[in-house]
Amino acid sequence: MRKFLDSLYLGAAWLAALFMIGVLVMVLLSMLGRTLHFYVPGTDAYAGYAMAGAGFLALAHTLKSGEHIRVTLIIGKLTGGARRGLELWSLTVAVLLAGLLAVYAWRLSWQSHQFHDISTSADATPLWIPQILMAVGTTVLLIAFIDEWVLELQRKRLHGHAETRHE
Repeated sequence: MRKFLDSLYLGAAWLAALFMIGVLVMVLLSMLGRTLHFYVPGTDAYAGYAMAGAGFLALAHTLKSGEHIRVTLIIGKLTGGARRGLELWSLTVAVLLAGLLAVYAWRLSWQSHQFHDISTSADATPLWIPQILMAVGTTVLLIAFIDEWVLELQRKRLHGHAETRHE
């Protein structure tokens, strides 16, 4: 299971990297178009979709790599059961919030599909397509938080800056 989860987080990160390349391609295409006097409709919109996709898809890997910003002012001074209790409480809240975010991201995508909602820019892209990236990214983040919560319950979670583990 550990190997599958780590592959899931890494796969989402690689997909995020591909979307960052997509942002670069759209920006370069737009610049080239201005320089050579041709217009490619939707480059700004697609760059935005790719940027949002990259951001959401990278969330879980960032969490599992210990790179999310974490305020440790209080928890850093605690030890033993008090620290573990606060860690579990924090992770429980994170799981609940990530779960809500994932549910509402999927709901938004589904409603956009049902209502045939399209982009107001020149590309007229059905909005459920880029919104799927947000839904997938938040779902993988939810899985990562559940993973962290289970590891904390099992006392296998590493604390510190780099929280990656290889078992």
